[in-house]
Amino acid sequence: MSKQAFDKKMESLEALRAEPDPAVTCDKLRKALRDRSNYLVSKAAALSADLSLSALIPDLLAAFDRFMIEPGTSDPQCWAKNAIAKALRHLGHRDAQVYLRGIVHIQLEPVWGGRADSAATLRGTCALALVECPLDDLEILTHLIAGLADTEKPVRIDAVMAIAQLARPEGALLLRLKLLLGDQDPDVMGQCFASLLSLTPHEAVPFIARFLKSADEDVRLEAAAALALSREPAAMELLKGFWRDRLSPEVRSAFLVSLGASPLPEAAEFLLAIVAGESAELAAIALAALGASRFRADLRERTAVAVEARHDANLRRIFEQKFPR
Repeated sequence: MSKQAFDKKMESLEALRAEPDPAVTCDKLRKALRDRSNYLVSKAAALSADLSLSALIPDLLAAFDRFMIEPGTSDPQCWAKNAIAKALRHLGHRDAQVYLRGIVHIQLEPVWGGRADSAATLRGTCALALVECPLDDLEILTHLIAGLADTEKPVRIDAVMAIAQLARPEGALLLRLKLLLGDQDPDVMGQCFASLLSLTPHEAVPFIARFLKSADEDVRLEAAAALALSREPAAMELLKGFWRDRLSPEVRSAFLVSLGASPLPEAAEFLLAIVAGESAELAAIALAALGASRFRADLRERTAVAVEARHDANLRRIFEQKFPR
């Protein structure tokens, strides 16, 4: 296909957003979903979802099947299958079979220096979609376990999020085990902390607290950031102890930023104390975090007093920016 012909097809697809007749739109998208170009099909699938055309679900399923045949050749970079899986989920398709195929699909493709898996997004999308299917909860958890050990970080994160969305107490046990085994990426640990808190808000706090003493500083920060979002008063007491530990300047700064999102008034009070009594650098970070807090208005006057007492032009400037009247 020439570039001119391809561009014309893409323009025709985009023009469907303004097509007043749904029947015409469906007919043209059906044709596009049968196209050999996986990129064109990916755009047609995304458009099907954007326009909420559930009548195209059978066509999306047929296209998915087609691109599972010699997938590295028919669908390089997994563009079509990724878009189709996302569209099916968006359109409310709840038959698990397509997601069960996608959640285990690995597509190794040549890259500079070797081969790379291009199906990570597909596996993660299918993990999240599977939670919404009418399968037994324990069966769903069984399928999600592999995602916790996936070689690709995004899949591990999506699997953790899916376990949280399933909202089963058994899922909390899986997340505890994952945390105890650890992960090479702190972002995955952070999502595990957050998901565990969403599943068992009270019980998770003392469990996560043990990671505040981790030898890995990034893990310590992820645990602290997760606890900062907890509504449990005990979490703030633990975080005050964390602050008293020997922390690097980078961790202290990031920790103060995370406190700005806390739902607890005690966190805002802690930030105010930092503004009043710590170094100018930390005070500036705490002041900016306090300015993003939901308690900003309540503490505005007391914060103004603390800033004035510091006689620091930079703190005054931050206060004026973050605490508008």
